[in-house]
Amino acid sequence: MFGGTYAGRRVLVTGHTGFKGSWLCLWLVTLGARVTGLALDPDTAPAHWSLLDLNEVNDLRIDLRNGPSVHQALAQIQPEIVFHLAAQPLVRRSYREPLLTFETNVMGLVHLLEAVRSTRSVQALVNATTDKVYLEQVTDGGYREDQPLGGHDPYSTSKACAELLSDCYRKSFFAETGPLLSTARAGNVIGGGDWSEDRLVPDIVRAAFSKQVLRIRNPDAIRPWQHVLEPLSGYLRLGQHLLAGKRVQGAWNFGPTPDATMAVGTLVAKMQAQWTELQVERQPGDHPHEAKTLQLDSSKAQSELGWRAVWNVEDTIRHTIEWYRAYSERNELLSAAQLHSYIDAARAARLDWTA
Repeated sequence: MFGGTYAGRRVLVTGHTGFKGSWLCLWLVTLGARVTGLALDPDTAPAHWSLLDLNEVNDLRIDLRNGPSVHQALAQIQPEIVFHLAAQPLVRRSYREPLLTFETNVMGLVHLLEAVRSTRSVQALVNATTDKVYLEQVTDGGYREDQPLGGHDPYSTSKACAELLSDCYRKSFFAETGPLLSTARAGNVIGGGDWSEDRLVPDIVRAAFSKQVLRIRNPDAIRPWQHVLEPLSGYLRLGQHLLAGKRVQGAWNFGPTPDATMAVGTLVAKMQAQWTELQVERQPGDHPHEAKTLQLDSSKAQSELGWRAVWNVEDTIRHTIEWYRAYSERNELLSAAQLHSYIDAARAARLDWTA
């Protein structure tokens, strides 16, 4: 898988205690990588990271806003590739705490990039941003990587800044001797193990198990829904190319299958069909601005990286519900089994990265 690229490699994952970061660490350990994680403590209980109990991972609890500590950590680890996932990722929290959001998502990235500058072992860096970095506008077929950046809320603006910062360091400091650096823009990621606040699927899970009514804010908002393993396969494929010295720098979209871009209300209805305990109503009142329509064009990743999404929306919903049911009803963790199911499906589709 991934041509054996990660076997024995020193890999740093920032934000490893978060939802996406914990799944990425599981996959990297499965690939035989020597993984170090750098993050704060998990901000939910339970937390997917804690449940995985990945003793193979060197677990460092460091705040990216602490520049000297980040420098010291990279000097000690000497990573060959960095996957940067650490962030304040919640839109509504960014309205409440804009300073924290910009400190983490912008200055935290500056501290990391400065540490990378002084760590000669780093050959590649994949910076995970978001589909929300684009200037809000009507598109035909979804946002493409060459369309303008924007931002309305503090979260999306901070991530657009992170894109500009990555481009700045790539041109100013990494052009000749530095690592190859790319950014990765994914859709609305769902799947087992997410208990974050103000996020649709965790809210659905809490409502279904407590038999309370789920109140949804923006049922008409259209989003590209994808299982967490989809963008992670894209990040790993991108890292594989970078470590091989291929000039695939710049921005990359990793979006879902076409059928998975749909309104919030439609996704909820599809989950209700498989989770009959769930009751839903529209939440009244005004809410902070969020983009009405987000859709990604991933044709660049398909043509140049040989990557595409594996699971359709029905697969994504089924695996997500199965994960939470198994954990809640039987205290069973399906993460490793679902990772292998995803890999099997990708192999059946003969995707290049499965070799």
